[in-house]
Amino acid sequence: MSTTLPACPSCNQEYTYEDGQLYICPMCGHEWTKDSQLEFEESQLVRDAHGTVLNDGDSITVIKDLKVKGSSDSIKKGTNIKSIRLIEPEDGHDIECKIPGFGQMKLKSEFVKKI
Repeated sequence: MSTTLPACPSCNQEYTYEDGQLYICPMCGHEWTKDSQLEFEESQLVRDAHGTVLNDGDSITVIKDLKVKGSSDSIKKGTNIKSIRLIEPEDGHDIECKIPGFGQMKLKSEFVKKI
């Protein structure tokens, strides 16, 4: 029975090992508990304004008018967006998508809801 151990949250190395209730990384010496690993994995999930988990390829709706930098137009409440892509958060923007009439943009998940 083989189980996959998580990569080290500190240095991202995959050489972790289990020691009782701890995970230990021999590369950097970082130690963490199994409970903190579950909390870390939960914190990495991207959630919409209502707490629903978002995944790549989901369709979303904008829940409030959003001003667009460098443009006099704004993204209107109720705009539907298809096939989102989740990205590493950059200034709080964790969704990349193509918005009709605007093109490729990044959005914050707190301003959208899953359809």
